[in-house]
Amino acid sequence: MKGTWTLAAAALLLTSCVSSKKFKQAQDDYAVLNNKYTQLQEDLKNCEKDLLKASSFLQTAENNNANLKEQLQNMRDQTQNLQTTNTQVLGRLEDLSVLSSKQAESVQKSLEKLAERDNYIKDLQGAMARKDSLNMALVMNLKGSLGAAAGDDIDIQVDKGVVYISISDKLLFTSGSYEVSPRAMNVLDKVATVLKNQPNIEFMVEGHTDDVPIKGGQLKDNWDLSVLRATSVVRLLQSRFGIDPKRMTAGGRAEYVPVMSNASAAGKAANRRTRIVILPELDQFFQLLTPNTTAEKPAGK
Repeated sequence: MKGTWTLAAAALLLTSCVSSKKFKQAQDDYAVLNNKYTQLQEDLKNCEKDLLKASSFLQTAENNNANLKEQLQNMRDQTQNLQTTNTQVLGRLEDLSVLSSKQAESVQKSLEKLAERDNYIKDLQGAMARKDSLNMALVMNLKGSLGAAAGDDIDIQVDKGVVYISISDKLLFTSGSYEVSPRAMNVLDKVATVLKNQPNIEFMVEGHTDDVPIKGGQLKDNWDLSVLRATSVVRLLQSRFGIDPKRMTAGGRAEYVPVMSNASAAGKAANRRTRIVILPELDQFFQLLTPNTTAEKPAGK
């Protein structure tokens, strides 16, 4: 009888151990699944943020495109009116038989200039379309390159054909310092990679601060701080990441171009930023405005 009780107790103990192991395994599996669920939720939030920014960029591009179309239509209307007026004047002069050969040549040149202007409008429209396409590709490359590294500390926008990359100073510098922090190297490396893939694009690095005055030290004011922060970034882009210095300009804006009110801590934090301004290719753009410049230059120049 005693042996029977012993066997029963051993069986009960063995069953309890097996159940505990299964329960522990289930707890571990649940923890893994819960971590994956939390990560998926975070990924979903990031995707929603990217989608919102992309929608905002698309709306801005559509608005700019509508404005350009309206301007081009106005120019075409003016050209058509001028052509009609010149044709009418030419007809009247011919009817009166008072049109000299010199006057006829002058009118003909005017008509040729109108034709050139119409061709210029078409070229301008094509150039603007190409510029918008380049800017869109540049922004998408930046967002794709930065990926999760961007977060809320980096904002990319396009306004009137100019691309703006704003990097929060808490990512780049410690408070009151103009030395770039090691944690910013990864982001600057990715930005530099995209910029080096567009060797014809020039850009400006701007330093911005809040309105808190500088006290003591070698810095005189926020002008000093904003300029030194911009030059620190420019030097790194040149020396560490190999960007041609002729493409870069460094400037400081101090506290005078805020994006939010400095009345709150959040506003001050938003205003403390370094902004990379990617400029359009103005030399190519303005060549369209003076299509005959080369022909009018004196010989040998």
